[in-house]
Amino acid sequence: MSTDIDTSSKSLSGKRISESTINRLSLYYRALSLLEKEGYETVSSKVLARREKLTPAQVRKDLSFFGSFGTRGLGYPVADLKKEIAVILGIDRVWRVALVGIGNIGSALVSYKEFARQGFQIVKLFDNDQRKIGSNHKGIIVSDINNLATELAEDNIEMVVLTVPATVAQYIVDEIVKAGIKAILNFAPVNLKVPDDIYLRNENMSMELEYLSFAIVNNHTQKKVKL
Repeated sequence: MSTDIDTSSKSLSGKRISESTINRLSLYYRALSLLEKEGYETVSSKVLARREKLTPAQVRKDLSFFGSFGTRGLGYPVADLKKEIAVILGIDRVWRVALVGIGNIGSALVSYKEFARQGFQIVKLFDNDQRKIGSNHKGIIVSDINNLATELAEDNIEMVVLTVPATVAQYIVDEIVKAGIKAILNFAPVNLKVPDDIYLRNENMSMELEYLSFAIVNNHTQKKVKL
């Protein structure tokens, strides 16, 4: 799967936006949110860059992909730039999200309030455990995973979070694709195959911890690990 997003059918006139640029936009949005809380009305590219350990040139380049923001010598209006980035990231609206797999990770994600604050509203839950099906889990009735494709389509779900065992993840993803879902966040520790028009993101916490353990172990044998 490509790490660029082709915006040829959108307002960005065919520009290819890299994954790293999109990730930095998310960082800018969070930095601007903090600056707003701290009472800042404007911010320079230098200050924004310092907060995220970047260069001012990188900040200006990233923002230039999406338009002209701010005034030379005066900086960016914090509230206005935050709103503009929210629109670019698509978090100026509510997204209907389903979560499949109500185990430890799934249950924790349902309780994660930051999702709702950012507009990602978990409205459907699915599981294959008969003890959970039909029960009220944190305000949401758990549906039978056997009805997954049908109910995803009927309830106009736009994104799916997957927290199921690796052994069944591909089968579940195939059902999600059948329902017409285009965006999937996968927590299962397995590489999944999806059509080219499906946006799949993998969140592998074990690999992240392995990365940290590598850094610590190697830091004992050399003065600095080049990360």
